[in-house]
Amino acid sequence: MTERNLLDTALRLEREILDAEPDRRLAMQPEFSRVLDRLRMERVEIPRRLLQLEAELADEAIEARFDNLPL
Repeated sequence: MTERNLLDTALRLEREILDAEPDRRLAMQPEFSRVLDRLRMERVEIPRRLLQLEAELADEAIEARFDNLPL
């Protein structure tokens, strides 16, 4: 996949994630992070909003794990 294709994929995923329900957002997080990791490996400058979304999704994933812990 070319750098442009990777960036287009990341932007498409961003739109889908922003429109998705919370459970779907969590399900899309691994794919989104993989695409951003590939962009990093290609040394492509990643827009800040994509990095912020990645951080938000990681926080949501951690929070979801704690929400499901038995008391």
